[in-house]
Amino acid sequence: MSESKNIKQDIWKQLDQHADTMGRPEKHLKHLISEKGRLENFSLTGGGIFYDFSRQRIDEKGLTLLLELAESLSLIKTFHKMMNGAKVNGSEKRAALHTATRQFSSEPLFVDGTDVMPEIIAGRDNIKSFAGKVHSGAITGSTGKPFKHIVIIGIGGSYLGAEFVGRALSGFADKGLSLHFLSNVDIHNFSEILSKIDPDTTLWIVISKSYTTAETLANMNQAYSFMKENKIPPEQHVITVTAKGSPGHDPSTPVLASFDMFDYIGGRYSVTSAVGGVPLSLYLGYDRFERFLKGAEEMDLHAKNASPDKNLPLIAALLGVWNNNFLGYPAAAIIPYATPLCKLAPHIQQLYMESNGKSVTTEGEDLEKPAGVIVFGEPGTNAQHSFFQLAHQGRPFPIDFIGVVNPSYDGYESKSKGVTNHQELWANLISQPAALAAGHEQEDKTRSFSGNRPSSTLVLKDLSPENIGRLLSFYEAKTVLEAFVWDINPFDQFGVELGKTTASNIRNEISERNINPQHSFNRVDDISRYYLNVLFSGDLL
Repeated sequence: MSESKNIKQDIWKQLDQHADTMGRPEKHLKHLISEKGRLENFSLTGGGIFYDFSRQRIDEKGLTLLLELAESLSLIKTFHKMMNGAKVNGSEKRAALHTATRQFSSEPLFVDGTDVMPEIIAGRDNIKSFAGKVHSGAITGSTGKPFKHIVIIGIGGSYLGAEFVGRALSGFADKGLSLHFLSNVDIHNFSEILSKIDPDTTLWIVISKSYTTAETLANMNQAYSFMKENKIPPEQHVITVTAKGSPGHDPSTPVLASFDMFDYIGGRYSVTSAVGGVPLSLYLGYDRFERFLKGAEEMDLHAKNASPDKNLPLIAALLGVWNNNFLGYPAAAIIPYATPLCKLAPHIQQLYMESNGKSVTTEGEDLEKPAGVIVFGEPGTNAQHSFFQLAHQGRPFPIDFIGVVNPSYDGYESKSKGVTNHQELWANLISQPAALAAGHEQEDKTRSFSGNRPSSTLVLKDLSPENIGRLLSFYEAKTVLEAFVWDINPFDQFGVELGKTTASNIRNEISERNINPQHSFNRVDDISRYYLNVLFSGDLL
């Protein structure tokens, strides 16, 4: 066994022992948070974000051991390698360069001997030019009317990031365009969008790296049928974001414009590439999209260059591992106290669970300790009236609370119970983590709260494009740094494939029945056959 593995095992053993210590009554959070200097010693500011982890179930010794673990595993060095173009995606023999899409330095960045930055910069320039022409009216729909609606056709990473950022920055959307997301193959998704758009003023953006994703192709076909029915030429209303050489670049199917995706950027990490850049630049204006990129770059550089003890994403990642593997929490929540961040949790849910929901190491060995947790969330204060009963008295789970000092909307400052709405929001933001940590013991067990429930609080000054970029990069870096601790590959997603293969087999059965009404579904199991018969009968059997 290598020396580094021996060191890791020794530190891991010490962390296991320390987790037992943290279970003692004197280590209850109600005592930890009352210690002098607790907030000062267990909070950080960096990359434009204040990160308070004073209510995590960790003490100085535990934090020191976690930092020793990070050093023994060379986590920051591996992060450097990722940002410098090393093929950290070993199973697919690829680099993972989502950070390059928001790099504005003049330094080259080589992959297989080729500097990728000129291509990335050219892509940004193309996006800027196209968005500017749409906004100026130089590019319009086929009837000469300016575009008013953007429909993104894509699923998973092809839309979740853009939906999060678009909603978060909706207060900056002054270009007269609205965003719609056609992701679900469910026909109800399509019909809902049709009720909101006008054929003459709609721009369809098909986003798919391979251009083979079944749901995306099905929705694209519906969109083309809709355009044909309304005598709208697709070549003046459709743009594609896809990999070079994919069917989305087929000259026999002309489109208004096409933008490239790169194989070294996975879908869930792609919002700062053309995947998010095209729709967001149209929706917000390219200048605001670039501000978002520069905020992400700032946090990237913080994660790369800050010392481990001052490094926000690294500390957050180490605490994530601590909570999962040593304290035994199988889930974590993200609760933003800002409605514009309502799509943050769904985006991070995919980013994190698709990246770290793995069962083998980079060497293909079974993991000794489980990787990844269940991620969910909902904005506060809604979440308090949804699942906080479980948070306070049921099974505990760590929470990231997110606060915004200055709201984007400053109208209607009327007061209720002596405070404004924003002040009421902050009263809840401050009180919930405090109550979860301290608890409140009573003789009546139904009204008793055990406390000792961990949380962190992240605070943004405002919902500027820069801060949304910083927040995105924080969670991306946290995700990959946790993966580096577990020695798993956060850049592949083979777990998605089995369901797709099974669906393909079922789809073939349905297709054959469409052709031959006598087809009896004899190539599937009995349970699947029942549901196929229900589908075609239109009723329960």
